Amino acid sequence: MSGPDSAPAPSWAGVRLAVITCSTRAAQGVYPDRGGELIASTARSWGAEVTGPDVVSDGPEVTQALRRALDSGANVVLTTGGTGLTPTDGTPEATRPLLEREVPGIAEAMRAYGVASGVPTATLSRGLAGIVGEALVVNLPGSTGGVRDALAVLGPVVPHAILQLIGGDH
Repeated sequence: MSGPDSAPAPSWAGVRLAVITCSTRAAQGVYPDRGGELIASTARSWGAEVTGPDVVSDGPEVTQALRRALDSGANVVLTTGGTGLTPTDGTPEATRPLLEREVPGIAEAMRAYGVASGVPTATLSRGLAGIVGEALVVNLPGSTGGVRDALAVLGPVVPHAILQLIGGDH
């Protein structure tokens, strides 16, 4: 499987990606955003047009950031952070109301990839994947390791998903 540390992914040329980091502490400057930066740099290396990362506090600000990204014309929105079990992890709850259709296989594959890579706690991620109009929205974990694993899954899948969303064949 390709990813940021292996063979190149299929070209993401034509992908308009918005990256959103969902972390109250990063938004407050307590620590730097590493996950969003990793997503952005990897996607750029694959040929995507990238905006962000937009760093927001977890909770209602995530929904607002998702709406801004979708309104800006992004056809892929990747969030990082806020998918765990702590009381402040609310990214899936902020994402779900916007989704018109869920794509559970993507989230399941990201969790399975993490487990297969020796990270049993990957099963605790509550991240979602789904469609809003002709855009794909995916919640990634907040850790850089979780982001790398997720990108390994998404690298070869996103270009095909975008083609399907705009009416291409299987």
